[in-house]
Amino acid sequence: MRAIALDEFGDVDVMTLRELPDPPVGPDTVRIRVKAVGVNPVDHVIRAGYLEGAYPHHFPLIPGWDVAGIVDRVGPAVTRFAPGDEVMAYARKESVQAGTYAELVAVNERAVAHVPASMTLVQAGGLPLAGLTALQALSAIGVSHGDVVLVHAAAGGVGHLAVQIARAVGAARVIGTASPANHDFIRSLGAEPIEYGDDLPKRLADLVGGDGRVDAAADFHGGEALTQSPSLVRHPVRHCSVVDAAVKEQGGRYVFVRPDGAELSTLGALAANGRLRVNVSREFPFTEAAEAHRLIADGHVKGKLVLTVD
Repeated sequence: MRAIALDEFGDVDVMTLRELPDPPVGPDTVRIRVKAVGVNPVDHVIRAGYLEGAYPHHFPLIPGWDVAGIVDRVGPAVTRFAPGDEVMAYARKESVQAGTYAELVAVNERAVAHVPASMTLVQAGGLPLAGLTALQALSAIGVSHGDVVLVHAAAGGVGHLAVQIARAVGAARVIGTASPANHDFIRSLGAEPIEYGDDLPKRLADLVGGDGRVDAAADFHGGEALTQSPSLVRHPVRHCSVVDAAVKEQGGRYVFVRPDGAELSTLGALAANGRLRVNVSREFPFTEAAEAHRLIADGHVKGKLVLTVD
C-alpha cells in the first residue's frame, strides 16, 4: 500500500510517500480502505516527536488517528461490519506507528462505527477524534438540559462540534469564544459568540447577567482560556481542558480522548438527524499532508482539515 511515513522526527519535510506492507487483519480487526483522514493538531505534535515520552514510537511511522472509508476485510470474530460498509474510526493504538495516512488501516472493531447515509466520507473523516473529544469533554463536566455552557475556541475543529453537541443534549445557552471574523460562523452553529481576551470575564458577566458565571466551561485552547475558566463557572469541578493537565490543579477535569465506537455511533446519529455537521474548511490529497500540517500548526483553522485518498 501507499502511505505517508517518516523515519525520524522533524519538520514537515520528514514525511514522504512510500510503499509499505499492507496491515494484517487480526481476529477482531476491521481493515479499512481509506478515503478520508482528519488532520488534527496531535498529528504534527507526533511528527515533531513531542509525544515520544507518552507512547512507544516505531519507525517507519505513519501519522494519523482519524479515518473514514470502505471496509476491505474483517477478522473472523467481527460481527458488526462486513466488506463494503462505509465506516469511520478514531484509530489511536497503544503505540504510534500504524497510523491512518495510508491506503489501508486496520482498526479494532470496538473503535469503528458506520457512517450515516447523510454524511459524506470526507465529513466522516473529520469527525472521530474531534467529535469524541468534544463529547467526552462535555460528559466529564456533566453538560445537560438547561445548562449555560462556555466553549473556548468554539470555531476550531473540536470547539465547533462541542457547540453543537451541547445544544443537542439540551443546553439552554452555548457561548463560544472566537475572533470577530468567526462570530457569524459561531452563530450559524447555534451559539452566542464572544471575543476572547483579558477582559473575557467582564464581558461574559455582562452577557449572562446574574452572578456573571456559567454552569460549565470547556477549554479547547489552553493558555489564558485555561487560567480564566475557574472564575467563570459556579463550581470548579465543572470546567475541563483537553489541552493541559494543569486543569486538575484548578479543581477541574483533564480529558484525553479515548476510542469508542459506540460513542462515535451516537455522533453519527446526531449527524443523521441534522443536529451535527462537520465543517470541512479545506481538503487536500493525502500526498499534500505537509501543507495540511503547516496550516494546522498555525492554530487558526476554522472547523476541520481533511486528507483524501483516491
